[in-house]
Amino acid sequence: MTTWLITGSSTGLGRALAEAVLAAGDNAVVTARNPGSVEDLTKTYGETVLALGLDVTDDSAIAAVVRAAEERFGGVDVLVNNAGYGYRAAVEEGDVADVERLFATNFFGPVALIKAVLPGMRRRRSGAIVNISSIGARISPPGSGYYAASKAALEGMTGSLRKEVEPLGIRVMAVEPGAFRTDFAGRSLTQSAAAIDDYANTAGKRRKENDTVDGTQPGDPAKAAQALITAIGSDAPPALLLLGTDAVGSFTAVLDAQRAEIDTWRELSTGTDL
Repeated sequence: MTTWLITGSSTGLGRALAEAVLAAGDNAVVTARNPGSVEDLTKTYGETVLALGLDVTDDSAIAAVVRAAEERFGGVDVLVNNAGYGYRAAVEEGDVADVERLFATNFFGPVALIKAVLPGMRRRRSGAIVNISSIGARISPPGSGYYAASKAALEGMTGSLRKEVEPLGIRVMAVEPGAFRTDFAGRSLTQSAAAIDDYANTAGKRRKENDTVDGTQPGDPAKAAQALITAIGSDAPPALLLLGTDAVGSFTAVLDAQRAEIDTWRELSTGTDL
């Protein structure tokens, strides 16, 4: 029986994934900043669920959760770093304290969790780590520079981690979802207090008061959860899993544009060698 540790399990993809793995008969350590938001899963699935409070910016809390998982289930087989949130601001508008909190949650929190579970995975020579990124890391929308940067940092680290631990029997995968019907663009979304008029037609269009996306996203979190389970359970999980037709379309468009630009500037780029 596989044991999953899933952060950000109260709503959205984290909740859908928790329900899917539990329904399949696996164990799940489900975490949220408010443990009451995940305790209902214990009533449905009993002893296969360990519901715990976790703020991923608290290193001592991370260590306690991993210890509890090991004591209850013997170890963590799959870590899913799902907890995170969005932040909207033009780069010039971004508040330093806001950005530090964003990176603490979206990047340094996952790193701390990875470092906490890796000793057990290395001992067992097995395990999987899934880092939930965003198509925003690829397309860098105006107004999401800091959020895109936090997810790009997560993906860069994930790529190196994959090469480091693959010889030890540990699989690593980054996931780039598109827009899914979750709280991400609603309750969970934050933004800068300042708004500069010159950015009204770029970053300003994506401020919460102007964004009408929430509730209309095309993605189904339950289907995303099943896709994630299928990918990580395959013989050769992808290094990067895209989720959603919008994610695939956007990613492809970025690749095509980058290829065209590389070709345009190839002569200048290759003329710098000794």
